Amino acid sequence: MPELPEVQTIVSDLNQKIVGYTIVDFWSDWPKAIKNLSLEKFKKEIRNRKILNVRRIGKNIFIDLSNNKTLYIHLKMTGHLLVKPAITKKPASTRGDVRLSTRGGQETKTKNYFDDKVNGYIHHIWKLETKKLKPEKLNVEFSDVRKFAKIVLDDTKKINTLPEIKKLGIDVMDKKFTLKKFEEILEKRKNRAVGLVLMEQELMSGIGNIYRSEILHLANILPQRKIEYLSGQERIKLYRAIFIVLKKAIKMRGTSDSDYRDTFGAPGNFQKVLKVYRKTGKKCSKCATIIKKSTLGQRSIFYCSQCQH
Repeated sequence: MPELPEVQTIVSDLNQKIVGYTIVDFWSDWPKAIKNLSLEKFKKEIRNRKILNVRRIGKNIFIDLSNNKTLYIHLKMTGHLLVKPAITKKPASTRGDVRLSTRGGQETKTKNYFDDKVNGYIHHIWKLETKKLKPEKLNVEFSDVRKFAKIVLDDTKKINTLPEIKKLGIDVMDKKFTLKKFEEILEKRKNRAVGLVLMEQELMSGIGNIYRSEILHLANILPQRKIEYLSGQERIKLYRAIFIVLKKAIKMRGTSDSDYRDTFGAPGNFQKVLKVYRKTGKKCSKCATIIKKSTLGQRSIFYCSQCQH
């Protein structure tokens, strides 16, 4: 499942690419993903609305539209959004083509990833138009091989108070997520393992399975350690590790562990610098001890038994 860095990468891309465009049409072959409206009602409601802003809460994407409507998207396990110039006729093949992109804010030559198999499970398309920006027509295509993703359109005020959004804890990249706030959260769960607490979205949102392993390794803390046994210095180190790991992952455009791709259809780069996640049997980069794998909260956790204690 895409975690905070992956979703932030998508949100940043969408703000750069589609804000100012108007939705002129919508297509879907999997209307079950639309949770609160019929397909026809959804198409009618979304048509001719201008895209004003794209934002994120935890792992959730919100696209604010004109006239106080918001499109809420949860990518779930395998969903990702692709932004493409609209074309009336698809070329016979574009595989391997080199194109110009503004990926990361700079115009560079890059491989065309749209033909990669993982990007081919298109089940929803938003068709966009504008007369003020180039290109004038774009498609936002939703690829989702397992079809678990969720799409909701509702009043902006109502979206922000949906039960699944309201119950989320503070976003770990929010400026209000201070050391004091972090310590207050830890005190609420002092009898639980730190590796479990980092994943509790109701306490703090955004950290998933990949980044908890990396954060704890950087902080030199075993996932199984109970909060009550962490020293004040260890808590500070853990707090700092959250920002160091997530900021680096955002800069590297996320981790492509399996199906995640950015809006260009390209994989992230953070998997190239992972220290422990899915490194079972390999040597720790800090001390050369063999990385171990165990289960915590029914999820796999990876760690170094020498560096982490």
